Order: sequence, then structure tokens, then C-alpha cells
Amino acid sequence: MRPAAGLPPRIWSLPPGVLQQVKRMVQAEYAKDLRTQLGTVPRTINWDALTPEDLEQELLALNEWVDWLRHTYGLPPQIIPPMWHRHPELLWELSALRQHWLICYDQQAKGNMGVVWHNDFAAARERLRDWVSISGSRLDRDRPTRITAWPGGEADDWTPPDTSEQPVTERSADFVAFVLDAVRARGEEQDAAMREIIDSE
Repeated sequence: MRPAAGLPPRIWSLPPGVLQQVKRMVQAEYAKDLRTQLGTVPRTINWDALTPEDLEQELLALNEWVDWLRHTYGLPPQIIPPMWHRHPELLWELSALRQHWLICYDQQAKGNMGVVWHNDFAAARERLRDWVSISGSRLDRDRPTRITAWPGGEADDWTPPDTSEQPVTERSADFVAFVLDAVRARGEEQDAAMREIIDSE
């Protein structure tokens, strides 16, 4: 057997079976290290399907990224208002933009992906302006997005949201309260689904 490049000469004095085992161990460690270096490929987030723990983690990560985004690009509240987290349409749009950014700036991404992301970011900014305009969220005040009821087209238990305006004073405290409420509600949904499964058996 001919010595492979890069292996110390003493390795070749090992019995063949041991040598094969050493090679397998080295290959496994290399693959593990490669996976660690490359990380996992970001996926689109379905906010309705996350567990309570994942929901909390993703909301915190998104909030951190949105904060970075608005500071880095000097985005006004007409594009990202302080209470974006209270508006599902903004949360979904910003989440999609973040996942796209993670993919474009991944270590394995092609060299032109930064240009691709900035091109898509320009289109996303126009959509964000539309969402903010519709939502009624501003720098100093916020209200839930109005939903127009369809005559005879809503569920019997559906009630339109209270769209009265509230002043924006403590944005960070509101975000923390929002996350806690969302995680608690998702936990209750999960528990109710589990009870339904157990009761049906």
C-alpha cells in the first residue's frame, strides 16, 4: 500500500485494520468539522407551525436582525415602524427578507448574491411601505391593522380587532410582552391540540 500525502510515516506501520479505522475516524471528524463550519442552510419560517420554544427563539433573532437592518441602512419608520412585531404582515415580510439575507450571505453563497439580495431588498422596501401605510403604524403611535369584514364571509366567532390608536412609548418593553404573550398562546394551542388527540383515542 502506497503512503497517502499528508499522513505521518508512523501511521503506515499500524496493522491494516487499525489503519482503516484511523482513516474512518479522521474522515468522520473532517465531515463533522465541515458541517460545523458551513452550518445549516436557512429555511423559510412558517410562523404558524413553530413550537413555543422555536417561536421565542425566532422572534428574538428576527428582532435583533431588524434592529441591525434599520440602523445599517438608516430606514425610516415609514418602512420599519417600532411596532412592526404587532403586525403580522410586517413580521412575515421582514422574516422572509431576513431568511433571504442569511442565504445570500452564507459562506457557500456565490459572489454575486449580495447584489441579488440588495435588488430584492429594494423591492421589499416598496412592499414594506405599502404594508406600513395600510397598517396605520407610525413612529409615535400604533393601532392593529384594520380588517374589512366581508358580508356573510366571516366565521361566526370572528370579531374585528380593536383598531384604536395607542401611543408608542416603551418599544422594547412592548416587544418583550409581545413575545411572552405569543409563546404562552402557542403553548396553549399546542396543549389543546394534544388534548384533542388524546381524547380522540
